[in-house]
Amino acid sequence: MGTLSVVATPIGNLEDITLRALRTLKECDVIYAEDTRVISKLLARYEIQKPLQRLDAATEAAKAGEVIERLQAGEHVAYVSDAGTPGISDPGTRLVAVVREQLPEAVIEAIPGASALTAALSIAGIDTSAFTFLGFLPHKKGRQTALKEVAESTIPVVLYESPHRIEKLLQELQTLTIARVVIARELTKVHEEIISGTVAEVQAHFAAHPDTIRGEFVVLVEP
Repeated sequence: MGTLSVVATPIGNLEDITLRALRTLKECDVIYAEDTRVISKLLARYEIQKPLQRLDAATEAAKAGEVIERLQAGEHVAYVSDAGTPGISDPGTRLVAVVREQLPEAVIEAIPGASALTAALSIAGIDTSAFTFLGFLPHKKGRQTALKEVAESTIPVVLYESPHRIEKLLQELQTLTIARVVIARELTKVHEEIISGTVAEVQAHFAAHPDTIRGEFVVLVEP
């Protein structure tokens, strides 16, 4: 029976990959990736040549059967998302669920590494002995319910947000009772930035530096 390796990849800096992850990518028979173009840059950096197959959120359920056939044939399959740890607001969860259900004898192993969630928590300077992770909030249906959950939480809440909606999110947080918000932007990249303060202070920062509203945002809300 084959092995499915769920491999964490860098969230920005290509040096943030483990020796075990590199060995796994070199030894596997095939790599399934959220976007083959993205993983190709990492593989080229480390001179790894392997067959690539796309498996993103839209094709995850359909491609799971193909992965199962490979595992039944004894192949070693690696799965990577575009950045960070698969399954954490990224594809991968449904693939693992289907393999566990239909092929329980297969080996499924985690190859841990970079994650925007843990990277942001490590440098936020807030009490992270307990926290709630909500990922990306719904755009429309369910958004107000999620914001209510943020408002009523007694422990820090961590969100992901895109540059297109970060200002809207801050406007919504302004209506809630919040002690502090910490925003981690462009983690591990050249323009990495941490902004911490009241919601109004963070809004003022972005109003004064509109050119920094780009990249991926991790938002930590302290009740």
